[in-house]
Amino acid sequence: MKLNSQRTIMVKTAAEIKELLFNHKNDLGFILGNGINLHYQKDNVSWYNLLLNLWKTHADEPMDEIPEGISFIEFYDALGLQNVTQSGFSTQLQKDVKAKMLDWQPDDAQNLILDNIKSFNAPILTTNFDDLIPKSMKLAPHRIPNTSFTDHYPWATYYANNELNSPLDGFGVWYMNGMVKYHRSIKLGLSEYMGNVERARKMINNNYGYIPNNKTNPWVQNNTWIDIIFNKSLCIFGLSLDETEVFFRWLLIQRAKFFKRFPKYSHKAWYIMKAEDKNPKMVGKKFFLKSVGIEVIEVENYSVLYEDIWK
Repeated sequence: MKLNSQRTIMVKTAAEIKELLFNHKNDLGFILGNGINLHYQKDNVSWYNLLLNLWKTHADEPMDEIPEGISFIEFYDALGLQNVTQSGFSTQLQKDVKAKMLDWQPDDAQNLILDNIKSFNAPILTTNFDDLIPKSMKLAPHRIPNTSFTDHYPWATYYANNELNSPLDGFGVWYMNGMVKYHRSIKLGLSEYMGNVERARKMINNNYGYIPNNKTNPWVQNNTWIDIIFNKSLCIFGLSLDETEVFFRWLLIQRAKFFKRFPKYSHKAWYIMKAEDKNPKMVGKKFFLKSVGIEVIEVENYSVLYEDIWK
């Protein structure tokens, strides 16, 4: 760990983070956002550009950029409000998103990160909708055996080289907010994210009332990716995790509540980010993350985050 002369914050080196991950290699789950795409492909797979393109296609009011002060979720909802009387408009938008994302192609250089995660035999949870990770790693779709299926919430579906009996069994790629394979699963607006919350709440609340004996884990598995959130130490990066991440932030709150009730079964979590000492929003984000038991790890630059750690 070193102190940058231009900053008043401590940053960790790639070697220190490598050691941390190695020391927890048997208890890891990774949460990835769009940062991995933006680092390796810049704006070629930009969610910002995709939303702006949807606006230009479906809205009457001209818009060349998404204004500051509005989240992507709210911007999408504003587009929906302009077309609220149009039957099936939400489904059409989901289809449009799927069609645009199917054209995206991965930069296989990102496999520097992905292959390292696979070497830990750890699951990946992504907030992205696209299938760039499965494409670049040549992974096939699977579903956990004996689970029900709905294309609105394909939470037992994943990509991997091999079939798993449980989300906790090894490497696989899971989708929190929907996957491009099923257009109706893609969650774009606030009401859709609230649907995610309601579905997850039923699974999580079932575990709050469960009193274990000395030999039984209090978490009752539901064989969806939610099991990973509550049963693994989480390494989170490439994700802004700001106040617009309502669903994931809510899950982190529930995770922290569960661990406080059953501290014997708690797990660690780290959020790795580029050091930003001049961004006032970092104060609130760091406060939230600390509140839910997540350690913030800052690195010098994006090359450390997306390259040096994984070499």
